[in-house]
Amino acid sequence: MKKFAFIYIVLLTALSAYTQGNDINVGSVSENQEVLSESALTEGIDTIASIEISKDVFKNLKASANAEALKLTWSLDYKSFDQLKDKNLVIKYNTKIGAKRNKKGFEGSDWKFSKPFNIEETSYKIKGLQGSEKYEIYVGIVDSKSGNTINKDADVIWSDKIKAKTERGWGVMKLLILIGSLGLFIFGMKVMSDGLQRTAGEKLRKMLGSITANRFKGVFTGFASTAIVQSSSVTTVMTVSLVNAGLLNLRQSAGVMMGANIGTTITAWLVLLLGFKVSVSSYALVLIAIGAPLLFMSFRKSKDLANAIIGFAILFIGLQFLKDAVPTMDKDSALVQFFINYKDIPVLSNIMFVALGALVTIVIQSSSAAMALTLTMVSKGNIPFEVACAMVLGENIGTTITAELASLVGNVHAKRSARIHSLFNIIGVTWMLIVIPLFLELIGYLVGLSHGTAFDSADTGMANEGIALFHTLFNAANVLLLIGFVPHLVKISINTVKSRGEADEEFKLDYIAGAGGIGIPEVAILEATKEVAKFGEVTARMNDFLRTLINDQDKKTRNKMYNKIMKYEEITDRVEVEVANYLDKLSTQEISQGASTQIRSMLSITNDLERIGDIYYQISKSLERKDDKKIYFLPEQRDNINKMIDLLDTAFKTMNINLNSEFGHINLDDAVKFEREINQFRNYLRKSYLENTEKGEYKFQAGIIYNDIFSSCEKIGDHIINVSEAVAGEV
Repeated sequence: MKKFAFIYIVLLTALSAYTQGNDINVGSVSENQEVLSESALTEGIDTIASIEISKDVFKNLKASANAEALKLTWSLDYKSFDQLKDKNLVIKYNTKIGAKRNKKGFEGSDWKFSKPFNIEETSYKIKGLQGSEKYEIYVGIVDSKSGNTINKDADVIWSDKIKAKTERGWGVMKLLILIGSLGLFIFGMKVMSDGLQRTAGEKLRKMLGSITANRFKGVFTGFASTAIVQSSSVTTVMTVSLVNAGLLNLRQSAGVMMGANIGTTITAWLVLLLGFKVSVSSYALVLIAIGAPLLFMSFRKSKDLANAIIGFAILFIGLQFLKDAVPTMDKDSALVQFFINYKDIPVLSNIMFVALGALVTIVIQSSSAAMALTLTMVSKGNIPFEVACAMVLGENIGTTITAELASLVGNVHAKRSARIHSLFNIIGVTWMLIVIPLFLELIGYLVGLSHGTAFDSADTGMANEGIALFHTLFNAANVLLLIGFVPHLVKISINTVKSRGEADEEFKLDYIAGAGGIGIPEVAILEATKEVAKFGEVTARMNDFLRTLINDQDKKTRNKMYNKIMKYEEITDRVEVEVANYLDKLSTQEISQGASTQIRSMLSITNDLERIGDIYYQISKSLERKDDKKIYFLPEQRDNINKMIDLLDTAFKTMNINLNSEFGHINLDDAVKFEREINQFRNYLRKSYLENTEKGEYKFQAGIIYNDIFSSCEKIGDHIINVSEAVAGEV
């Protein structure tokens, strides 16, 4: 063995020496061998790849849904990557139904293939798919030599099946879903706002009603009330109602309106902090579970609180739907490009987007909902930061439409109060448009400072914070700037909203909206009380018309009085119906026992006042017949009727004082005294009439009309005392 080993070593040494001594010949041979080796190695790798590379090379296969598209992501096993450098990737996809049909051999269900693309890619977006459709997808590895055609599945190493469903594309259905989401958000806000109003309604009314001439206190009150009920519209409409009812003057209402503008910015922060940063919708059912049992409690306040809690939950459920319904658009989409292209046009672009924001708010009748929609679109990257800020300014203008609409059925003071709100917001937006580039730089600086980095408007989170901050600082700055000009705003509103006077033919309800809705019950009762008090004053005027008919002999004047009494009789009929309808609507609300008693009393009062109008009309028709038949009263008869009219006049004044007093807190002594005097004088006139008729001193026809008049006047006195008793709560 040792010999063989020795011989083997010698041969190896000799071979090595031979090789080193013959470089040229051996080099030529080794070069040929090296080429062959490369070829063999390549063939070997191909062979190995075809054996070792399988579907397991694909890792983390995922598909995310887009509108009529799917985005695929994956990774490749890095251990096999060196063997795949000369390969390409390809995507194969089909609908779920088409895939099944293909397996069964049906025609028209061929799979679709993408063009082969670089092996280093880790994602691919398939566009042009059917919306809301299930798909089956495979990612495959294909030899680069196969070019752009795939002949058969055998040419490709396919991944495992990926299943995904596309989202519905933007169209009518998607638009309806968006509108429905917005509607759910608004509904939740209304339920929450109504619940909060009723929970704190009486205190809120007293807080607003007790405002002094201090406009700064008014600003704070407007801010606080809006923050409580989470709706500037509620505060502004309530303020218009209180001005309409005479509890606030225009200067006081201006402060409240300004404060409401600051208070409404709280909603944007709630939406931003809770709706975007915390998934409140995840806890919405928990909130509803807390609020639902309160609905079944017998306490009124518990139901109001339940509405507030459940409304809060519904609001954020709607916000979640809204975020899902707003389409995600890339930077190349037509809508995004529209905003980008126009946002840099000086002045015009800002005005255009302000108008857009105002239009959106007017359409959906809620600045808070418009703000939520704006924040959502920014979070999806649909609109740039600068455009959103301009739209926020427009939303401030759009929200004034609510107060303007509420004032349409109010008196001139209510219209002027709403006009002050509009002027305040329009002036604020005007000066902001002039300085908006500088203001946006300030906002960017402050937001960046809070994050410890430079402000990036492309960062949707920072952009939304900037919008909320912009909204707050703008309204606060506008209040500080214009609060000193409140007297001027009041003057402008008075000059732009002219009073039409008190023409009888243009009579309308001053304090309640016959076709309008019912707001806070406490305010609604207050408005109805004011309307009933005014009804008493209107009815009392008919006594003066009767006095003119009795004493004035001018035919033209008398005809005018006949027409006036007829017009007023129609007015009393209409007012009774409209007030009754309003009180009927109010009675369906959840109201206290005291409020229910007051409503019953007001219904009784309106009925008595309407009957007074009827009696005066009947008296006028009797006098008209007297004129037609040329019948005349004796001076004594005329004097007696005048005395009765004077007694009625005194009774009316007492009645109207009582109507303007606090319900249930009046003294009936004077009213009873005057009613007794009317009855006694009627008894005296009746006795005197009978005696003079027996003596033949009164003509028959004149005597009958005379008797009818003073008897009718006594009936008016009965209705007058009924009114005072109803105010005292004695119904």
